[in-house]
Amino acid sequence: MSRNLHVETIPNSVSDLEVEIVERKGIGHPDSIIDGACEAVSIALSKYYLDNFGVIFHHNVDKGLLVGGKSEAVFGGGRMIEPIYILVAGRATDIVPFDGREEKVPVEQISRDAIARYIKGTLRFLDPEKHLRLETMIRQGSPDLISVFLRKKQMPVANDTSVGVGFAPLSPTERAVYDIEQLLNSRKFKRRYPEVGEDVKVMGLRVKDKLTVTVAAAMVSGKIPDAGHYESVIGDVRNEVDDLLAKGALDASLRLNSGDDPKRGSYYLTVTGTSAEQGDDGNTGRGNRVNGLISPMRQYSMEATAGKNPVNHTGKLFNAVAIIAADRITKEVKGVREAYVRILSRIGNPIDQPLIASAAVVLAKGTSFSQVKPEVEAVLDESLAGIRDVTGLILESKVVLF
Repeated sequence: MSRNLHVETIPNSVSDLEVEIVERKGIGHPDSIIDGACEAVSIALSKYYLDNFGVIFHHNVDKGLLVGGKSEAVFGGGRMIEPIYILVAGRATDIVPFDGREEKVPVEQISRDAIARYIKGTLRFLDPEKHLRLETMIRQGSPDLISVFLRKKQMPVANDTSVGVGFAPLSPTERAVYDIEQLLNSRKFKRRYPEVGEDVKVMGLRVKDKLTVTVAAAMVSGKIPDAGHYESVIGDVRNEVDDLLAKGALDASLRLNSGDDPKRGSYYLTVTGTSAEQGDDGNTGRGNRVNGLISPMRQYSMEATAGKNPVNHTGKLFNAVAIIAADRITKEVKGVREAYVRILSRIGNPIDQPLIASAAVVLAKGTSFSQVKPEVEAVLDESLAGIRDVTGLILESKVVLF
């Protein structure tokens, strides 16, 4: 069966715009924490199903809420007064017909353990046992969905009508914003500057060729004895980011923790390295899009990818496939400057047969549309044909989802 493929051209790249705004919420931001918690539950359930039954069963655990706690951060110390509350809700298969009997799946325990592991592995100073109140409300899904997942040799059918969108390559502004957060949250950086927490938010504004970057980095109070030490570390971090920005093509300026008010003794101090301890709350799908950025000048989907099952939920799969396909198009098809891939599913259709798979490309000067169209269509077709491979990439955390 031939797929419904579509290719068109669009005139301008995002880099051609006079104004571009890009944001990234770091791994310690409350929205990223709850995204990570939901995705950790999905991966843990998927692996349990595979290990015990040889197949991933239906689940969608993409409804999450983080309610900030209460803390008291002071130079040289501080304490948590009230814990952070995390709730992950959704649906999962908890009774599986297997070898002539019904097997009970400990969904709640798997889920809570997965969240605790994720938090412990992501935030150095947040202890799940001391600083969190974890709750899950994951109920049995529709019984008719179980049989769908038992058809191992058949192409899964879409369990939702949803759209996935991906684009490539990243613009210089997007690359700078993404790389700053990755730098500040890298293990090497944390060894040099343990005072910097994981809640790092980066906002980039490009006006023509001038880039203004605003970074808010939660600082860990227990690692900072006084205001002088705080200001010294901030100066060092500013130099590190300036060095990174100097390697780019844009004329860049940086503001770091611009909300600080030394005259009033006000600094961005946290006990655990995240504003979730008091200053902010989080909600699944409210943070970064599927490629790890919030780029409002781009085409992208508003789907929350974290927590959706990686087998047939097109709200997750199609976003991942779209990113992979767009990246391939810009790397493999000569003359394509920029690509957007838009894939729309229809519930009940095989996941490799979307209602449409559409690519919009920005061409380099001197490149004809007729020259690139067959190659772009071929990438779309191959990407959909290999869509089941994306499940494994998601389980191995090889696809950026938030």
